[in-house]
Amino acid sequence: MYIAQAFKGFHEWWRYLLGTAIIVIAVIIGQIPFTAAVLYKAMKDGDNLLGLDETKMMGLLEPNLNLFLMLLSFAVGLAGLLLVTKHFHKLSFKDLTTTRKKIDWKRFWFIFFLWGIVSSSFVLIDYSLTPEDYIFNFKLVPFLILSVIAIVLVPLQTSFEEYLFRGYLMQGIGVIVKNKWVPLITTSVVFGLLHIANPEVEKLGYVIMIYYIGTGLMLGIMTLMDEGMELALGFHAANNLFTALLVTADWTAFQTHSIFKDMSDPDTMGLMEIFVPVFVVFPILLFILSKKYNWTDWKDKLFGTITEPPKEDYKIIEDIGGDA
Repeated sequence: MYIAQAFKGFHEWWRYLLGTAIIVIAVIIGQIPFTAAVLYKAMKDGDNLLGLDETKMMGLLEPNLNLFLMLLSFAVGLAGLLLVTKHFHKLSFKDLTTTRKKIDWKRFWFIFFLWGIVSSSFVLIDYSLTPEDYIFNFKLVPFLILSVIAIVLVPLQTSFEEYLFRGYLMQGIGVIVKNKWVPLITTSVVFGLLHIANPEVEKLGYVIMIYYIGTGLMLGIMTLMDEGMELALGFHAANNLFTALLVTADWTAFQTHSIFKDMSDPDTMGLMEIFVPVFVVFPILLFILSKKYNWTDWKDKLFGTITEPPKEDYKIIEDIGGDA
């Protein structure tokens, strides 16, 4: 019923096509400060602009400035997405987020702290096993500045990605094709492919796309099974925020004044570090959430059809969602 929320507003296919174009334009506008700063720094340093790859671009600016300008585009994109939803589709922020009567922030904070602890534990365990692969990178003032930037802007970045893929596009594709599995698969694959320009892909190879697409699939399953985006929003925010604060590397998209810096050769990373999260950790996490929130009827919620309910039934949908 989460996807059916889109029926409350204007949901013609051309609106989603045009709306997506407007959102992309908003992101491009948000990227102008970052692009201008990078080009200015490159020209000042005498670098060949045509020879700038993704990794070198991320290393041109001071890390905190780089992170701020990079995340700014997502904040502008989120603003554009919410304006499109409100004024173009006449759909409320709550209906884009959840079927419940109001957004359940307890769900958000539960998985935020759960995944924050789990993901941080993985880093700390790896550090304890292979300390030679890390250097202690902590500097108080830069780290405090990083913390402010990350705490304010990283949730906006992750929220933009979630509201775009698990919200706007999941609902839009769903009400057009009238089923759930097509938007689930489509948004997961596109979410993964949009990370193809990340420096990690150049270093680790296209096999890492399994991790990105698998993560998108897990977040989509969370959204459909839980009838709302609260869990996906909390997971994504924790994943990126704790990573930005805890560990960085010269070959990652987030190069920050984090506590640790990973100095290991990415070429030596085993497939286990890609496959274990997708095929072991994520299923365990979904199992825990299914027990906590009493998820049932997996087949219908993930593969069922979607029909537009009568207008008078919208109140019933919200009442059912409120009890979820």
